[in-house]
Amino acid sequence: MNDNKWIRVFGAREHNLKNIDVQIPKNKLTVITGPSGSGKSSLALDILFTEGQRRYMESLSSYARQFLGVSGKPNVERIEGLCPAIAIEQKTVNSNPRSTVGTITEIYDHLRVLFARIGKPHCPECLTPISQESAEKITQMICNNFINQNVTISAPVAIDKKGEFIQQLKNLYAQGYYRFLINGILYKFTSSKSLEKVKLQKTQKHTIEVAIDELIIINEESARIQEAIEKAFKIASGNCKIIVKKKEYIYSSNRICIKCAASVSELEPRSFSFNSPHGACKNCHGLGTLHEWPWKSGDPDFWKTKYPEHFGQYAKEKVCEICNGKRLNKEALAVLIDGKNIFDLSQMSIKELSAFFRNLKLSSSEKEIAKDLIKEILNRINFLIDVGLNYLSLNRTAKTLSGGEGQRIRLATQIGSSLSGVLYILDEPSIGLHQRDNDKLIETLKRLRDLGNTVVVVEHDIDTMKKADYLIDMGPAAGILGGNITANGTPKELSKDPNSLTGAYLGGKKEIEIPKKLRKPVSFFELKNATKNNLKKLNVKFPTGVLCCVSGVSGSGKSTLILDELAPAILSALIRPHSSRRDFSSFKPTECYIQNFNNIKELVVIDQSPIGRTSRSNPATYLGIFDDIRNLFAQIPESKARGYTSSRFSFNVEEGRCFDCSGDGIIKVSMQFLPDVIMQCKVCSGKKYNLKTLEIKYKDKSISDVLDMTAFEALSFFENHSGLAKRLQLLCDVGLDYISLGQSSTTLSGGEAQRIKLVKELAKRGTNTLYILDEPTTGLHNSDIEKLLKVLNKLIDKGNSIIVIEHNLDVLKTADYIIDLGPEGGDEGGLIVAQGTPKQVAKNTNSYTGRYLKPYFSLKSG
Repeated sequence: MNDNKWIRVFGAREHNLKNIDVQIPKNKLTVITGPSGSGKSSLALDILFTEGQRRYMESLSSYARQFLGVSGKPNVERIEGLCPAIAIEQKTVNSNPRSTVGTITEIYDHLRVLFARIGKPHCPECLTPISQESAEKITQMICNNFINQNVTISAPVAIDKKGEFIQQLKNLYAQGYYRFLINGILYKFTSSKSLEKVKLQKTQKHTIEVAIDELIIINEESARIQEAIEKAFKIASGNCKIIVKKKEYIYSSNRICIKCAASVSELEPRSFSFNSPHGACKNCHGLGTLHEWPWKSGDPDFWKTKYPEHFGQYAKEKVCEICNGKRLNKEALAVLIDGKNIFDLSQMSIKELSAFFRNLKLSSSEKEIAKDLIKEILNRINFLIDVGLNYLSLNRTAKTLSGGEGQRIRLATQIGSSLSGVLYILDEPSIGLHQRDNDKLIETLKRLRDLGNTVVVVEHDIDTMKKADYLIDMGPAAGILGGNITANGTPKELSKDPNSLTGAYLGGKKEIEIPKKLRKPVSFFELKNATKNNLKKLNVKFPTGVLCCVSGVSGSGKSTLILDELAPAILSALIRPHSSRRDFSSFKPTECYIQNFNNIKELVVIDQSPIGRTSRSNPATYLGIFDDIRNLFAQIPESKARGYTSSRFSFNVEEGRCFDCSGDGIIKVSMQFLPDVIMQCKVCSGKKYNLKTLEIKYKDKSISDVLDMTAFEALSFFENHSGLAKRLQLLCDVGLDYISLGQSSTTLSGGEAQRIKLVKELAKRGTNTLYILDEPTTGLHNSDIEKLLKVLNKLIDKGNSIIVIEHNLDVLKTADYIIDLGPEGGDEGGLIVAQGTPKQVAKNTNSYTGRYLKPYFSLKSG
């Protein structure tokens, strides 16, 4: 083995990793796979990325490091052959309302430069084109375009203005000018008195010009022409009119509107930035929206208007009336390229924007200026198209992007940087992608590899694994039962390895079975007139009493249909709505409505918003289990005798927690420009509580001992407490039996966090409930998907209904009913392409989902 061609890891012990050694080939596409919680992210992100980043940071000066925040050394013996590392994670891109797809990808920055260099300014009031020309340039234009033609050069002193203008005419006559064009008629005055005979009506609008010169254009007269233009500029404050036959051309040496005298400042890139006072709308400061509060100045609660955390709870968001949500001031919006301003381009889908620049017609000088800019813009647009994001617009705010979309945007940005010799680590990039778009993503990963980079992907997607150069399978199970390398090698080698759970699915030895018999819908209810975003006035029938999957290519309108139209419409029909982590008060009113909605009594929405991830948050606190446990400890006779209440057993309350570590169990020591040193608290030995609290025991276990239990251990320990046992049993049912109750939420994988959210909701409802789930298979291995499907099927068998937004073919093929949207993403989507059983959808040639489902059913029938 050539050491220069491998990254070699020795003694990795981070989180649940069992002192493992592993080799990763350089300049190859490697997939790390395995069950959720088996240690994939620990190896990829907490070992490879953290150490790669730390080593790079250590090459900088101590002065620079104090500003960058240096990562601590991961728990690993040594790593050889490591490259500088860049991680592209699942986390949300940015919650800042000023952050957009355009700013993240820097396409908007390039557009700002483009508009500053070749944009054509127009008057912000009357939209008249404004240009700044020199006398020399105008002379050259006249000699080139009007050779041998009769041309009049005049100075427009008044254009459509009311007044008598006698005094102005006399002043000009005194300067030696006696030929005037008044309202289009040529006058030659012989004396000052003859001017008074004109008698212009004071209340009417007039156009008055001084006729400077009239001549036949020949090249030898260029000096005379330029002199006449300069005279016109002097008389008319920088303006000049050229009359050829009956056609008029107005030029200005200033950036000023000829009609209404509105001036335009010099164009700069910052003039088009909604994050700069030079470009932003003065009313909304570049946000496009304003917050409308229920209080006025002087009201007792007015102080809340100063704190952003109260925006969503109390303030109503309304579109800015000055810029109409466009964020920019009217001067910036009046600069056009091919009839479009920068907002118009930013509103286009990526696909439309690509077509605009490919068909853009520019003059030779404009091409010379803009060619490199347009080339860079098109390159970045193409990268977004390649990762399946052609339906997004540059104006799409970052906070509305899913985790998968945000990750793929960062991936496109990295490809655009064209770096080489880098270790790229991606955390499940296929999340939220239709199988068709996933094929494009795989090609993009290969392109990143072919640039001379090492690409490591944490992934469950079977297609990505099959096309990888090398696979590392973690396991054999999750949590404390994982943390080992069960198999590694090429996809072909792994599919034959008897120790690999993933290999069994790759080789076809294991699979999620298609049910022999599908459930029939109990009834249908209909959503009428769904029109939000790209939906084309849809009327959709949804079944009850079955597992209904909503599928379609990325951006086809699935989330809009279900989360933005269906959920609010159902909300209005229910008395006691409920939602997980998604406050129904944030749902905007919808124009659509429900018909024949009788069987559903409750609504539960579980979307992709993350659970609380503070260091003090854990599964027990999130699920409410910890409250019951603390109450139980407070009922112990010894607790009552001491006067302890349930708050005594909270590590967030001063009276019961360890004084030295404040209930964290660890002490963090700041080392200035070195990374912080984190060590176990010596007083409580990491138990978080003081000695008096730990003396209280239930079945010989202290409150700290209970938090250290896994869900499986806690289930038998609390089997006589039905409320606790129900939630603990659900944790085990969704494959989280290995999770410890007090495990910090910051150490949970994406799949684990998603399933904990699901458990919280499953514990609350009985029957006649409609569950809406947004891609519940996020981060799940095939073996975990089997467990999830069993839980969902149990729910349906109890008399509930489930609607799932999903791309995963293993879920789609086992569904009772599918509604497929498309045919494409963005404006080309928003239609129902197919609906019915999975087999019926598979037969529909217009459905991309059907094409990928077809092999499953053709194999079964064949």
